[in-house]
Amino acid sequence: MTGNDQRSLRIKILAVLLFSVIVIYGFKLFSMQILQGDVYRKQSQTISQRSKKISAQRGEIFDRNGTVPMVLNIDSFAVDVIPGEIPSEQFSTVVSRLAGFLDMTVTAIERKIPASIRRSFQTVELKANIPYSVITNIAENIDELPGVSWHSKPIRSYVETGSFSHILGYVGDITREELKLFYNKGYTTNSIIGKAGIEKQYDETLRGVDGFEYRTVDVKGRYIENSVSIMPPEMGKNLVLTIDRKIQILAEDALGARIGSAIVLKPATGEILGMVSYPYFDPNLFGQENFAEEYQRLLNDKDNPLLNRVVNASYPPASTFKIIMSTALIEENAIPLDRKIDCPGQIEYGDRIFRCHIRRPGHGPLDMKHALAQSCDIYYWVTGRDNLGVERIASYAREFGFGQSAEIDLPSQTAGFVPTPQWKERRFHEKWLGGDTMNMSIGQGYMLASPLQVANSVAMIVNGGTIYRPYLLKEVRDPVSNAVISVTKKEALFTSRISPDSFARVREDMRFVITDGSSQFPMRNRRVAIAGKTGTAEVGYADRWHSWMAAYGPYDAPVEDMIVVVVMVEASNPWEWWAPYATNIIFQGIFADQTYEEAVAELGLNQIATPRGRQE
Repeated sequence: MTGNDQRSLRIKILAVLLFSVIVIYGFKLFSMQILQGDVYRKQSQTISQRSKKISAQRGEIFDRNGTVPMVLNIDSFAVDVIPGEIPSEQFSTVVSRLAGFLDMTVTAIERKIPASIRRSFQTVELKANIPYSVITNIAENIDELPGVSWHSKPIRSYVETGSFSHILGYVGDITREELKLFYNKGYTTNSIIGKAGIEKQYDETLRGVDGFEYRTVDVKGRYIENSVSIMPPEMGKNLVLTIDRKIQILAEDALGARIGSAIVLKPATGEILGMVSYPYFDPNLFGQENFAEEYQRLLNDKDNPLLNRVVNASYPPASTFKIIMSTALIEENAIPLDRKIDCPGQIEYGDRIFRCHIRRPGHGPLDMKHALAQSCDIYYWVTGRDNLGVERIASYAREFGFGQSAEIDLPSQTAGFVPTPQWKERRFHEKWLGGDTMNMSIGQGYMLASPLQVANSVAMIVNGGTIYRPYLLKEVRDPVSNAVISVTKKEALFTSRISPDSFARVREDMRFVITDGSSQFPMRNRRVAIAGKTGTAEVGYADRWHSWMAAYGPYDAPVEDMIVVVVMVEASNPWEWWAPYATNIIFQGIFADQTYEEAVAELGLNQIATPRGRQE
């Protein structure tokens, strides 16, 4: 092959390669512009857009009538800055001006905008909870504050504080641990999340859906004018609770400034009408800048105001447990109900002397009805040890819901405790003794229950064998139309095998406790017929006891019209046997439609009741 032929061949090969390249690029260009044009256009728009969150307002919370707000939203603002829009020569001046407007130190602002992000065009939130007056001042000087803007960021306002705090809970910034759990549910690093109470239990219902403001930016990340599009936020759903504000305040006043709790329950449905735990806290403190200090102060408080004592604390149920013991004795036919057991004030068993609360000469001979009315320990010590035994006592305790969660719609709750011989041997490497059964028979020893569980046990008696799951959420409503979205329906939590006749006999005996028993004076009431049982639990304080009262009424009304009231006053208070008095005040106030002061006056308790129940 000659030289000319070789050159001609190379030219042809080069031409083919060049043509091939042109064809390939042409096809690729055709594919990108025509076949896949929509895909790439959407990608380019996404790359060139910046989004800014518009916070959704949380749903509001109302009492059972749906008209009285307990939690609202207050308009507030947050101040933002885009560091890249601040000229470097003006940075110090802008930071200094902002420090004055926002009542922040220059150092605090510089920590929010470190040198590493000062060329960034991403929005940085400097401070939230800014009042409108401050925003006005910034707006008047906006020409001297390049890169500065603001947005609406509503804050939570707890209209009802005091004893409502344990029901409602509070909100706060999401933590890293919470974000790991809820990231897939749309939560972000800037999310506000419920931390306790209803706010936490129904956070996903309350939180709503955040909106976004979209703006187009150039290659350097700077905003292009007239390129804004907005996806508006959706407010969270409103909640209507079962709580009756008047009953809640009445129960709060009746308990007063005593460490303890009170609960008002509708046994026929499980609705909670009132739930009081003292001491309480102000949930509005958690929306302030110094919330960390306040939270630490509450944590360090020896009286533990963050503890909801109705559901999260457990105590020896004391003589309120004799209601369950009486039910077991009747149902098991363990002893003739008219058989009398002598109470000389004390009995010996093993190497111990067990003393009844009525010392010598004691109560004398008592049958079960009178033993319950006089709360005779010796009667229940003997019948528990000799006629029932620990296994049957434990079985009946569990049948009444003890040792198990009450499943109320709150984030946490205690299960209490029902001891057994097997547990004691594992825990202490000791055998169960007859003395342990005796202690258990009067709700002492290792037995523990929450006030809610005690209320449920009374509901079991009232309902004739059913405990309905207690609940606080009555309805979910649309925030715009107020239309009802969902309603909580009653749900059986525990159903007993005990015969209706046994429950009927116990109800009669509980009424006899009030008319002829040890609590007839503090529970005297001409407006409403009450049935119930007191309890006095020994604890580690010198001459101090927990004071219990578990009651229901009206005794002669249909179950649908009855309420259960349980009051528990801790032994850390000076002893005054206040639980039965507080319970009577609550019944009087509810059924006579009276305030705390009016109920106290009609019951003739002015001399022993505190002049003002509610603590500010």
